Amino acid sequence: MAAVMWNTYDLNKFGCSLGDQISSLRFWEVIRRACVDDPVSKYARGDSLEAVRKRLAAISEKFNIPVEFHAVPVFGPDVTRDMLNVRPGEAQAVNFPLQLHHSPDESVVVNNPRDGHLRMVKSLSPKVITLVEQESNTNTAPFFARFIETLDYYSAMFESIDVTLPRDRKERINVEKHCLARDIVNIIACEGKERVERHELFGKWKSRFTMAGFRQYSLSSYVNSVIKSLLRCYSEHYTLVENDGAMLLGWKDRNLISASAWH
Repeated sequence: MAAVMWNTYDLNKFGCSLGDQISSLRFWEVIRRACVDDPVSKYARGDSLEAVRKRLAAISEKFNIPVEFHAVPVFGPDVTRDMLNVRPGEAQAVNFPLQLHHSPDESVVVNNPRDGHLRMVKSLSPKVITLVEQESNTNTAPFFARFIETLDYYSAMFESIDVTLPRDRKERINVEKHCLARDIVNIIACEGKERVERHELFGKWKSRFTMAGFRQYSLSSYVNSVIKSLLRCYSEHYTLVENDGAMLLGWKDRNLISASAWH
């Protein structure tokens, strides 16, 4: 999902993985969810906030759970606590799905919005923060190294997509055109503040989260085994390894995505 989520509970995960068990959550009065996305960036990928609203409305209707949705059309690092309408006594959860790398760091802006963003999140005292990021090193790399890294990463990405979706499938065309192609152009052709696709390896993210005061949750071996079983349904070349407290999804010998949880 294209927007950064600030949520009380992540309904997308519940809806996809728990199925009808979500009915056990109905003792809650209401689930409130705020969603942040930059509406003016020329690199935005469409009506992200509206897509989230529709998805939540569908889940709310399906499972008969009242949901409040609060759209925050602001660039992530500019978000303040007041914008999120945080209420005393609520359990807060924050989800960063492939978005935190858009925040510039100290190599771009002196005041380092990337780390400042994490400190603001820490001030919310969330029960859990989930981080999903591309496992690629394109943030501060010089042009040639960045070009080679991008070629290697996206070659593996496109090859992995080949085994799951036909090339003429609408969903695949949309992803390649509106997500992957735009990412590649931005990484290779842009510099300075214009380059918003600034991926970092998990080790760097771990350092940033630790400096912001977060601690890492341990991973579930059960979840790991379930995901591995699902991946084998598509191709034996998908890989899933646990390293340094993160789950790394890859294709053959190339890690593509890292996932971790914090508090």
